[in-house]
Amino acid sequence: MLAAGTVHVLDVDSRQLADGTAVLMHDRDVGRTTDHGGPVSDYTAATWRDVLLDTGDEPPERAPTFEAFLDAAGGRAVITVEAKDAAGLPVLARIIRERHLQDSVLINTNEPTVAERIHELGMLSHLWRSAAQMAADDPRAWAGYVDVLDVDLEASDDQIRAALESGIARVWAHTVVTPAQRDRLLALGATGIVTDYPLTLDER
Repeated sequence: MLAAGTVHVLDVDSRQLADGTAVLMHDRDVGRTTDHGGPVSDYTAATWRDVLLDTGDEPPERAPTFEAFLDAAGGRAVITVEAKDAAGLPVLARIIRERHLQDSVLINTNEPTVAERIHELGMLSHLWRSAAQMAADDPRAWAGYVDVLDVDLEASDDQIRAALESGIARVWAHTVVTPAQRDRLLALGATGIVTDYPLTLDER
């Protein structure tokens, strides 16, 4: 999908191990997606090497560190990494900076204060907000430090327009699963579509 140009951005999640190593994992506990169990934060870099992802019918793969992922995918697409552990922001920033990927890797959060910290670290910030949060949001307050604002498609047209008129250059929408949702958001002016079905939504 990257080679075909269907996907322009890869979205991943990062957590910290006990020794500060950044790894890719959505859940707090590894049990749902790997052959191991227990909290991510109980592992170290040494013990993480034994954790294998559940890949269905495909051969199992090691659960990657953030560094290994960037070494494989960095520069091939824009990457947005959600910092599930805000304390790990300096580690993520260091890894990105060492690979000179500051212009193509965003750090993602749901918290405006964390987005501001990401900006202070010299990284691109990606802030996502739920429909419930958007009801009370004033996105104009974030224009100085948010590079991408990612809005909930369940929000009203007026709320999405407020995001688009906030002064934030890039406004994406999540999580889009149907062509009708895609077309509504593009008509409103969204500059990006977040989806689990890129091949389906690439068809017009």
